[in-house]
Amino acid sequence: MTSLRAAACCAALMAGTAVTHPAAAQTSLTVAWYGGNWGDAFRTCVAEPFTKATGIKVVAEIGTSTVTLAKLQQQKGAPTIDVAWMDGGISELAQAAGVTGAIDPQAVPNLAKVSPEAVYKADGAVYAVGTGYYSLGLTYNTQKVRTPPTSWDDLWKPEFAGAVTIPSPANSSGVPFILFLNKIWGNPANDLSKTFARLKTLDTALYFDSSGAASNAYQSGEAIVGAHFSVGAWDLADKGLPIGFAVPKEGVWATDARLHLVKGTPRQTEAARFIDTALTPQASACLAEKLYLGPSVQGVSVAPEVERKLPWGVGGSVKNLQLFNWADINRDRGAITDAWNREIARQ
Repeated sequence: MTSLRAAACCAALMAGTAVTHPAAAQTSLTVAWYGGNWGDAFRTCVAEPFTKATGIKVVAEIGTSTVTLAKLQQQKGAPTIDVAWMDGGISELAQAAGVTGAIDPQAVPNLAKVSPEAVYKADGAVYAVGTGYYSLGLTYNTQKVRTPPTSWDDLWKPEFAGAVTIPSPANSSGVPFILFLNKIWGNPANDLSKTFARLKTLDTALYFDSSGAASNAYQSGEAIVGAHFSVGAWDLADKGLPIGFAVPKEGVWATDARLHLVKGTPRQTEAARFIDTALTPQASACLAEKLYLGPSVQGVSVAPEVERKLPWGVGGSVKNLQLFNWADINRDRGAITDAWNREIARQ
């Protein structure tokens, strides 16, 4: 009799556990994110708190935004990735390719806390949400560049000849950087000829295709000044390297890292909860501390040492960033890349 009662008791406890923690029955959620310090921060700030709250293991699918988009297109109709981080620009391409699902504000209540600029819609439905802003600013070796650069024009100073790096169109910032220069130099929006003519005169060490290549160039001393993402520059500085980052007087081009619910995921409820976790003030503050991403969640406070390294600097906000219309950039991407290959790469 005792053993029967014990068995019944255990069965009841197991049933109660299954009802109380249904999420724990889900073995895992696959989330696509970037490598390196980005992935480390996403795991610490979002994945681990999500797993602690739900019991659901997060499996990382590491890759660049373009690689993730290619995987989502290959998996279309039967995705194995449930949630995906992708950069601005690639995000729009993903939406156009039909691989992003609608993010339901009721399933993601923290969406209401996000700045309007970081909520992306198509046909009235939210297809992506920004989790933090980063910029492309002036990066320099503090030992070899005694006077911090204050203008993009400083890259043409004779003392920097042969030691400058800027992005190529193969990098996500390459095409928008060209359009950004064209804008700050006051050239016609539909005519890049003067901008390309000036870029031809820039004596560079290299044109970087990836953020890692830029970091390597600054680390080795091959480049002592040029463009780099704020996240990459501050990461080098935090490692003790003599690297500084400056927001020039003309401003910086900026974009954000966005989360997407993958269309057709069989784990939509769990995926929505993961996105909701990423949009808490705690997660946003953590990403600011780990990567110096400008918070997309409103009302987030960070320490002064972190604040000065955000893409908009002390006292700034997303209003201080120059954000481009990615639809226009993607429309002209092919033509600008062809012009780059013809005018710059073949010099």
